[in-house]
Amino acid sequence: MSALVWRTAGESHGGSLLGIVEGMPSGLRLSAERVDRELARRQGGYGRGGRMKIERDRVELLAGTRGGLTLGSPIAFRLPNRDDSIEKLGVPASARPGHADLAGCQKHGHRDPRAIMERASARETAARVAAGGIARQLLEHLGIEVFAHVVELGGVRADAGAFEAAGERRDALRAASAFTCLASECEEPMRAAIDAAREAGDTLGGIFEVRAVGLPPGLGGYAAAGERLTGRIGGALLSIPAIKGVEFGLGFEAARRPGSAVHDPIRLCGERNGEGRWGRFERTTNAAGGLEGGMTTGEPLVVRAAMKPISTLRRGLPTVDFETGATVESTWQRSDVSAVPAAGVVGEAMVALELAAVVREQFGGDSLAQLERAWEAYRAELDGI
Repeated sequence: MSALVWRTAGESHGGSLLGIVEGMPSGLRLSAERVDRELARRQGGYGRGGRMKIERDRVELLAGTRGGLTLGSPIAFRLPNRDDSIEKLGVPASARPGHADLAGCQKHGHRDPRAIMERASARETAARVAAGGIARQLLEHLGIEVFAHVVELGGVRADAGAFEAAGERRDALRAASAFTCLASECEEPMRAAIDAAREAGDTLGGIFEVRAVGLPPGLGGYAAAGERLTGRIGGALLSIPAIKGVEFGLGFEAARRPGSAVHDPIRLCGERNGEGRWGRFERTTNAAGGLEGGMTTGEPLVVRAAMKPISTLRRGLPTVDFETGATVESTWQRSDVSAVPAAGVVGEAMVALELAAVVREQFGGDSLAQLERAWEAYRAELDGI
């Protein structure tokens, strides 16, 4: 099976989160510790709430591996919840603004928001990060890196060239930042913004950027809507709770410029060979963010996602009591002030899953060795046209 598909199950305060990843080739060395590092990153960041002090996510691989190698069969995993109090939780008397509570209750015809919020909760994204942690190990084996960092939080914005300026220090700079931001000058203003929002009982959103380097040209497709990698990655990021906008490359800024200031010029690198084929092509800029016509260009993939402020506010917002119809304030138990750094880790996972899926679709193979041969043959063909 060369189609990579995944699914999660579980509730926020249930016994476990569960996941299945199908379509990984056999023979890939799979590290649970590598997945755990991604899970730990998701739980970090300044401004997180009480739940992160409770959970210590560790993946349990239940099926699909033997001796540390994938079998080619579905990979099943489990993330136990330390806070597994779902049966003890009371029924809220009202729906919280900004959450799935009210629309979900209307959809299912009942008045128990817990039946909605337990699955709609961002806690589910831990399982996505685990699935992405599996998929990215295939990408890393092929030389593809997926990297996310925060570029804006609470109105504090990093310089647009922060990624390029970081260079090979980007992993160390991100690890040292409480906000996974590569611009150290933003650290204290971001901290001050979160502290002020916490004091006011409010929350903050922001923007994270995901980069993918090592991609060859031509991943994705243009012949049908579902093949276009732009739509696939955009949809994957918009499926993350609280994500309200996605842009590639220049994004919305491209709409404000003339075409001559938007489209990436092409140049030739190399001479015509004995078969009459030209050498490698490249773009002199990357305003498109590494995607043209729904396909990768060979330049780095650059995509940003905007996260709204978290909907659960300590100071509450007006809502309606289900029984009395009276206007009341929404309830608050515990919540983050901001989770933009964590959302970036989830964004990394979603991009990794989509990239791994398109690699499996285009290069097939039941085993890793078969996939590698197809991958290398394709890359060799790209040396000329």
